Order: sequence, then C-alpha cells, then structure tokens
Amino acid sequence: MLSIIILAIVFILIAIRRIGKINLQIWQIMLFGAIAVLLTKQISPLNALRAIDVDVMLFLFGMFVVGSALEKSGYLMEISDKFFSRVKSIDQLLLLILFTMGFLSAILMNDTIAIIGTPLMLILSKKYKVEAKLLLLTLAFAVTIGSTASPIGNPQNLLIAGKLHDPFSTFFKYLFIPSIINIFIAYIILKIFWRKKLKIEKCHQEEKVEGDAALSKLCKISILIILIMIFMRIIGINIRLVYIAIFACLPILIFSRRRTEIIKKVDWQTLIFFASMFIVTKSAWESGFFQKMIGSTSIETIFLTSTIFSQFISNVPLVALYLPMLSASSIKEMMALAGGSTLAGNLSILGAASNVIIIQNAEKREATITLFEFAKVGIPLTILNVLVCWLFILFI
Repeated sequence: MLSIIILAIVFILIAIRRIGKINLQIWQIMLFGAIAVLLTKQISPLNALRAIDVDVMLFLFGMFVVGSALEKSGYLMEISDKFFSRVKSIDQLLLLILFTMGFLSAILMNDTIAIIGTPLMLILSKKYKVEAKLLLLTLAFAVTIGSTASPIGNPQNLLIAGKLHDPFSTFFKYLFIPSIINIFIAYIILKIFWRKKLKIEKCHQEEKVEGDAALSKLCKISILIILIMIFMRIIGINIRLVYIAIFACLPILIFSRRRTEIIKKVDWQTLIFFASMFIVTKSAWESGFFQKMIGSTSIETIFLTSTIFSQFISNVPLVALYLPMLSASSIKEMMALAGGSTLAGNLSILGAASNVIIIQNAEKREATITLFEFAKVGIPLTILNVLVCWLFILFI
C-alpha cells in the first residue's frame, strides 16, 4: 500500500506544484515519486528498469528532435501562416485547431501532434493576441478526442488493435462519429468557460523567425518519412512506431550542421518524467490495489473504471491489465475500453501522456496550465464525451 500512498502524494503535488515557497515542475515531482518507490523497496531496481518502455522513450526522443528542428528552421511558422492566415474570428481559430489537430492525431499519433503543436499554439497566441491557456487546452482536447477514432492514434489503441481482425474499420464504425460529435462538444465547452475572453485581434508586429532553408528541407524530408511509414502501417505493413520516429529524425541528426543545438533543445525533462512515470505506475500496479477494484467487464463498468483509473496508473498499463479479461468476440467492450481510456485524457493533466507533453513544452516557453484550470474545463467535457461514446457503442 505504500506505493499507492506515494502515488497519491505525487498526484497531490502535481495539483499544487509547490512545497512551501519552492515551485515544482511536473517532471521533478514524478522523479521524486520514482526515487521514493525505489528507496522504500516498493519496486526492485531491476523491475524499475524493465518498467521503462524503451520504445516509447525512443519514439518521444525522435519526435522531439523533429519538433525542435521544425521550430528552429522557421518551417513551423511557415505552416502556421498557411493554415491559419485567414482566421478572422475566435470561432474559426478554435474549430480549425480542434479539427486539424484532431485529424492529424488520428494519423500521426496524439503524442506526436502534442510535441509539434505546442510551440505552434504559442505562436498563434502571440499572433492573434489570444490567451495561451485557451489554445493549449484546445490542443490538448483536440489530440485526445482525435486519437480516439484511430487504432494508431495512441499507444493504448495500438494494444487493442492487436486483438482485432480489422482494426481500422472497427474503430471507424464505433468511434469515428462519436469523435466528431465530441469535437463539437469541446468547442462549445471552451466557448462557455472562456466566453469573457473570446476576443481575437491580429497582431501587426508578428514574431519574426529567422529561416533556415537547409534545415527546413530536412524537416520536410522527415515529415515525408513519417507520412510514408504511417501509410505503410495503414495498408497492413507492420512497422513499429518507434521505427517511424527514429527514421524521421535521422536526416536531421545526420545531415544538419545544427544537430548539437537541436539535441540540446530536446525536451529531456519530459523524457525524465516518462521514465519516472513508468516506474511509479509499475510499482502501483504490482501492489494489486487496482486489479482488485476491476471486476465486471460490462460496457458501463469499462467506461467508468478506465476513465477513473487512467488518472492514476496511466491508460496504457490499464488497457494492458483489462485486455486479458475480454474475449476476442467482445468488440463493443474493446471499443468501450479504447473510448474510455483515451477520453480519460480530457479529465485531468495526468489522464494522458500528451497532456504532460503539452504542459512541459509550454512551461519551457513560460506558459502553463494548472491541474485545476485543466480539470475545471476537462471534467464536464469528459462526462459529456464519455456519455456520447457510451450511448453510440451501446445502441449501434
């Protein structure tokens, strides 16, 4: 039970982010949790090392390299101008972010878009004088909801897809329409909570980024590699996600003269957070506490437990825990697990890895969202999102 107590302390500290006058970052708190479970022997050093998912770490490293290069080359600003130059109202901006980032998450995975999208949101915040927190929240909700509808949208969906005969058609049948509805719900909820600050004013003195033509070309090659390899996955060629990220970052690491600068700018703090999170959640998992609380495999129970428990042990371990309890014929139950565990990301910062990536990246650029600010909007949104998803799966 000590591992559960440590997990609870970690959760509380992430909520308040301070001890006395000391301000703490999310990665520091999670690292403290990992050290605590090791020192108290809640997990052995060997099991702690085994708990760290090397594929996830390498995937994030590769995508961080691409994301850093996109920003430094000026190509990210160029993309921003092409997609958002004609925006004339806050409604257009929010809807464009929700649908564009949601769609890209379904194809390129939510963590990828969280990495690339965060600096883009901060650029748009300055360009249109919109509060950064609103756009960061919009991005977080977009990548979570968008990734729900695809078997390659997030890691937990990939686990479920492995149990299905035709994952793309199955996810499309059960989760595509609810995802579209939920994006509109996210737009309405954001409008309600931010109604007093929904003014948009295009800035005439836009932030100037010195372009790097050579690095931009390498970025374009990296994006092309990502798209080609994702397409290969879609048509049935089994390529591990980690290979996509590694191959995508290789042109930048091999051919760019700014490789050292780019590597230094990789979000190492978020990588520390993930390594620590794997250790803390593995320790909590080994306690058996959560396994005892999961009993029924009804659609309702799956939605409830996956949404709540994903906040504590993360959605990927939860799905790995739940899947053996479902038979191969339990299609609706598997789709409920995919929907609940993914939409759990809208409830709190800890509900999805993509949220943490967004917060960590934003804090490096002097912007942030607190757990309470996120949950204030996220809780009602999650309730509505899960309700839509549950009703659709139940009656289809």
